[in-house]
Amino acid sequence: MPVTWFPTSQLLWVRIAAVLFTCTAFSVVANGGSLPHGGMADWCIFSWAFSFACTLLVLLVEQCSLQSRIPVSWSNFPITVACYASLLCLSASIIFPVFFLKSQYLSQDTRDHRIASTVFSCLATVAYMVEVSLSKARPGEVAGYMKTAPGLMKVCQTFVACIIFILVSDPVSYDHHPALKWCMAVYCICFILSMAVVVLCVGECTGCLPVPFSKFLSAYGLLAVIMYLTATILWPIFQFDKKYSRGGDQPKLITVAVLTALNFLLYLADLAYSARLVFVSA
Repeated sequence: MPVTWFPTSQLLWVRIAAVLFTCTAFSVVANGGSLPHGGMADWCIFSWAFSFACTLLVLLVEQCSLQSRIPVSWSNFPITVACYASLLCLSASIIFPVFFLKSQYLSQDTRDHRIASTVFSCLATVAYMVEVSLSKARPGEVAGYMKTAPGLMKVCQTFVACIIFILVSDPVSYDHHPALKWCMAVYCICFILSMAVVVLCVGECTGCLPVPFSKFLSAYGLLAVIMYLTATILWPIFQFDKKYSRGGDQPKLITVAVLTALNFLLYLADLAYSARLVFVSA
């Protein structure tokens, strides 16, 4: 088995940096961060550990030339990992200082460990963003779907939907009116379909669909735009209008409204790109 170590590749060095930064982030905080168990602490640790493990896997497979033995599309898998990792590390870089650096009762040693983890989390975010920038398809280039703008937007759409699920489920804030239940149905249906597209592309299964993949994307994109448009209108009306509102955690409800509008814009841009994009599902 041919093994090539340390070729002069920008992508390789960016991935090595990302592995080192994520490893340092969770190692430092696990060693002296004195984090509580559960909640946002577990989310941050998961974000760093998942990103580290997946990037290390990509590095090992590529350096050992095992791409042909892995049952996934290697033109789609690494950039999908990098995009999810960049979003996970970005969320951890925001959440961790907000939740775990504000306390005035931390010892200096614990505070130093948490600050170091935050810094390395930010560095990992930058490294993953650089990897996505280096890996994405250039204008006019024929590439795997996940390297194109619509493919990257699918990752963002599913990630935003996951954040929405977390916000609306604790406490449950969508069960007091049928319109809000419809909004939740929109989030779930669009998340499932977007994640299905990601899985189909990474698993090289786009040919299994009963219709051409491009037609499926266009039809689904139009459906998602219409559904998210209704959710973008209905969620603020039935959460903030005094006639329908039952109160609740207002910052969370406002965040859900903002994220709903963000996902609507992502689906709208996705539809516009997909309408004129030429790609090869590899």
